[in-house]
Amino acid sequence: MIVIGIDAHKRTHTAVVADQNGSQLSTRTIRTTSKDHLALLRWGAEQCDDRMWAIEDCRHLSRRLERDLLAAGERVVRVPPKLMANVRNGARTYGKSDPIDALAVARAALREPNLPEARLDGMEREVRLLVDHRDDLVAERTRIIGRLRWHLHELDPGWTPPKRLDRASAYDKVEAFLSELSGLVSDLAARLVDHLRRLTVEIKELATEITTRITVLAPSLLAIPGCAPLTAAKLIGETAGVDRFRSKDAFARHNGTAPLPVWSSNRARHRLSRTGNRRLNAAIHIIALTQAHCHDDARALLSRRKANGDGGMEALRILKRRLSDVVYRAMLADRPLMGSATAA
Repeated sequence: MIVIGIDAHKRTHTAVVADQNGSQLSTRTIRTTSKDHLALLRWGAEQCDDRMWAIEDCRHLSRRLERDLLAAGERVVRVPPKLMANVRNGARTYGKSDPIDALAVARAALREPNLPEARLDGMEREVRLLVDHRDDLVAERTRIIGRLRWHLHELDPGWTPPKRLDRASAYDKVEAFLSELSGLVSDLAARLVDHLRRLTVEIKELATEITTRITVLAPSLLAIPGCAPLTAAKLIGETAGVDRFRSKDAFARHNGTAPLPVWSSNRARHRLSRTGNRRLNAAIHIIALTQAHCHDDARALLSRRKANGDGGMEALRILKRRLSDVVYRAMLADRPLMGSATAA
């Protein structure tokens, strides 16, 4: 068997063939169109009938290549970039180039037998695109609000604008204040208010669309106390298919809620993990904070842990680890709905 490692870029992809010992056999660089991918497939077929493609996991660059390879019936695995760095550091030769990186991808795939296999995008990607677009608009609105506050302060330091400049009633008050003023600064402030109105309308429309989709796709997730539609959408989009994880423990490690073992002076203990997908971790953290305030079972767990000597943050981390399992089971239960929506 051979492994063909791919170092993907915006304009070119570099492929390196490695045997089972990790020795480089051949290399080729192509452009990123489907026509070039077909030529790469023919080249790969000439190398060996028993082959596996290993691609650096950067799907914004490799999505088209993965789609073309999967459509041809090829086996494709995704290699996390951090595994490549370790391979390069342990190599006998120094340097960094596309062939060196592609060989590092192939060697990492040979060393790690349980890498996730690539598959075609489903509803999870559509949900993530919507969530990411909404987050971008919210961030843009926040920046504009900051500029607007400075303009309002310059116009009249004694006037206090509304605390929340993300709703129509606040924009009405600001416009009424600006209508009594003149000059360039007030004109710029009025333009910012108009922009904020449009952004707020679009953000609300996106939230409505996301809620409509999630209500159909993830009823089990929404049944979890503290999991609102936007939080559920982030969980679905960042997980990108819960069935790609071997177990609830693998999912917990991916989202950073699984504690890391730390042995020192013959004493076994665990500490907080700061690895994993931080956006997934943040979504679970939101659910945990909500349950800590209003869910009886979560409050009872936190009380028991604090009575046993745990601090507040340690008890919250334990709650997040339990919630990771709950989220995993809920997404597994919703998985058939995702598949049927993708097929439709």
